[in-house]
Amino acid sequence: MDKIEAIFYIEGLSNDKKALESAMAKTVEMLKSEKEASVKDIHVEDILEDPESELMPYSGMIEARIEAPFEVMVDLAIRYAPAAIDVVTTSKIELDAKRLTEILGGVSYLMGQLIERFGALAAYPKLDELEEPRIGYSREEIESMILDERMVLYRFVVETFSEDEETLKRDFSKALAYEGCRINKFVAREQGTSEKSGLKYFLVATELVSDIETLFQLVAKYSPVAIEVVEPEVVDVTPPEVQGILSDLAGFAYELVTRPLKARVLEKEGTSFKLQR
Repeated sequence: MDKIEAIFYIEGLSNDKKALESAMAKTVEMLKSEKEASVKDIHVEDILEDPESELMPYSGMIEARIEAPFEVMVDLAIRYAPAAIDVVTTSKIELDAKRLTEILGGVSYLMGQLIERFGALAAYPKLDELEEPRIGYSREEIESMILDERMVLYRFVVETFSEDEETLKRDFSKALAYEGCRINKFVAREQGTSEKSGLKYFLVATELVSDIETLFQLVAKYSPVAIEVVEPEVVDVTPPEVQGILSDLAGFAYELVTRPLKARVLEKEGTSFKLQR
């Protein structure tokens, strides 16, 4: 099984120095105990203090050089949510469609847990300002996308709410196109109505074509209830694509887990502003 090597930069923030030291030590222990990953080297920087930061004056960084199969590295990027990742692997990896589907299922599960706890990730500009995308491509066009543009054909099912099916199809197809997808099929099925919001609940099944990085981004943002890679049978992932995928996943996870801290900072700034008035 292909292994890749990467450096994780895991950031710690706290208002208590002792608590941060303990948390960083625990993270180091967890990294070293990972059964499917090999920690080649690990360095813990000294904790720094920022006297101007009232909420989180203490910060620290763990730098860990890790070797693991791609799917394990994907899992680690989400679970440890490093502030940055530097992939040092120089060779491509090959993923068959079944293995890639299983990896994406794991991404959907882990990101779904974070989204449920911290809120949604997908955000777009005003969709009414975007053009409605084309839906449906010929077999020749799809083959050209796969062979010439190194794209992936996959099926994607998500749960969502909307006022009606027409609005859902218009807005969601625009969102998918904005993400960088080409839509071959789009089917929405109404499942009921939310008593809380009054919106209709839908299952949306799509067949999409995109590059591998967009595929991972989409799964991370939407946490689909079903995902299947259809073609090609084997996907070659280059080192720059591995870097992009892991950085995206770590960035999404980092954004979610740090939301409570950002909210506290904004609340503090708003309070300070009012007091100054």
